[in-house]
Amino acid sequence: MSAKAPEALKATDHLPKVARAKGSYLWDTAGKQYIDGSGGPAVYCLGHANDEVNRAVMAQMGDIAHAYRYNFTTDALEELTEIIRGLCGGTLREMVYVTSGSEAVESCLKIALQYHTANGQKSRRRFISRQRSWHGNTLGALGISGFAERTAAYEGAFIPSIKLSPANVYRPVAGATAETAGEACAAELEAAILAAGPETIAAFVFEPVVGAAGGCVPAPEGYARRVREICDRYGVLMIADEVMCGAGRTGTWRALERDGVEPDLMSVAKGLAAGYVPLGAAICTTAVWEVIRAKDGAFGTGHTFTGHTAACAAGVAVQRIIARDGLLARVAGNEARIKGWLSGALSGVDAVGDIRGRGHFICAELVVDRGTKEPFEASRKLFLKVRAQAMENGLICYPVGGNVDGVRGDIVILAPPYNCTDAELEEIVGKCATSIRQVLRAEGLA
Repeated sequence: MSAKAPEALKATDHLPKVARAKGSYLWDTAGKQYIDGSGGPAVYCLGHANDEVNRAVMAQMGDIAHAYRYNFTTDALEELTEIIRGLCGGTLREMVYVTSGSEAVESCLKIALQYHTANGQKSRRRFISRQRSWHGNTLGALGISGFAERTAAYEGAFIPSIKLSPANVYRPVAGATAETAGEACAAELEAAILAAGPETIAAFVFEPVVGAAGGCVPAPEGYARRVREICDRYGVLMIADEVMCGAGRTGTWRALERDGVEPDLMSVAKGLAAGYVPLGAAICTTAVWEVIRAKDGAFGTGHTFTGHTAACAAGVAVQRIIARDGLLARVAGNEARIKGWLSGALSGVDAVGDIRGRGHFICAELVVDRGTKEPFEASRKLFLKVRAQAMENGLICYPVGGNVDGVRGDIVILAPPYNCTDAELEEIVGKCATSIRQVLRAEGLA
């Protein structure tokens, strides 16, 4: 492979035109085949053109495509609500439907503010979040995101949040080790709440497994439990952003389930309807809802397409298939296998510093030196070169830059469909490793 000039390497340069897709594969108008190793941006959890999902959506549209939520309820909405309640377990039982992950996060922020207002604590207007986080493209979600590449153009136009250090075992905060990273980051949260004044803080927002901004970074052991304790102590709501890591992507329907914690609010989207129709949800506990219900009678947030009927029908079909076919257990069981295959396929590549993640949400991080974990210079644009090479090799993956400090850092995320066959998983891993090796050789780094 010949290295492309940096100015030519943009994620949207020279895109092929897709013609059709089926299962884990897509074909462009020139007839070239691609295997979808990342489910697009970790969305297509059942692959493409699933006949059962398509029939469910078409049947719903044959009756009514969209019943305005503030005029009618629908079977699809009510059935999906009961499914989600069962999958969440515990007291996460009330929800507002939206059409994107960004809207789901935005709605969680608004519900948190409405809750505190209804509870007579309108002084709680501020949010705390973390660096190396990504929460979405609306102004509210951008404001709490710690992803400089995506937020820089809008700085000064949104409500800022108090940003804490990333919670990352591979790159622990100064003074901490991999073993103490969770406690150190939890202590930083408590210190930030006390410094700002607990009476000013509405909520702490975090990704249980950080997606694009960090590269499949799971919460350190014990971190989520300590965060839960701290939030409870100071009356701060805990918001889990599970847009990317939730809906089964990490092997449990709620990513935080694996950490033994229930948040006050959570956002979910991508895997909820698997990309067949845009759908997301902001979900809260009964305790949060009852305060709002007693004061206001209803959530104050909502949109024209809230509870879109065909979208809910898609969500019902997707979640039924995942449950019926035991796909969450498959995703959980595949975690060690995917990591092992990827580690084996990249054996001897010194630039691979870490392979991490949960379930079907696995990442390889590239570094100059394994010992120091020094990232490559941003000017190399390795992540974009891996993306371009993978596409040339017929693989869709999800490389991202800036995961270390917002500027430097190169990661490659794999997030295959939950129903991938073993042969397809091996093809994804093989093509990913080949693409990384080709780019490193072309750059004189291997």
